[in-house]
Amino acid sequence: MTRGLSGLDLALCLAFALALPAGQVLFKLGAEQTRRIDGGVIAKVALNLPLMGAFAWYGLTSLLWVYILTRAPLSQVYPFSILGAALTPVLAVLLFRESLPPQAWLGYAVMLAGFMLVMRPAG
Repeated sequence: MTRGLSGLDLALCLAFALALPAGQVLFKLGAEQTRRIDGGVIAKVALNLPLMGAFAWYGLTSLLWVYILTRAPLSQVYPFSILGAALTPVLAVLLFRESLPPQAWLGYAVMLAGFMLVMRPAG
């Protein structure tokens, strides 16, 4: 699968995969901050620095994704979003002390195994 991706393409895709869970962490911080802000929805958004940071981060991440798509086929780079999605719960456990039942850990391990299978060069 990665046969057509250059080293730079792989590095960009890995950066994208790491950017996704980082954005989710910012959204979680923004959600927690929302509880501490008085006022309506406009105030809860406008005065919420982590949430504004999350929006900005996702804007930058989207620009990175578009750049990646100018360089490589969607079918070859999209599996990196699976990698980002599988890393997000790990960060939730580490940073927010959330707990995951064993079947969730198994499910995320299957996602990572699927990523490895899809990214394995055809032989």
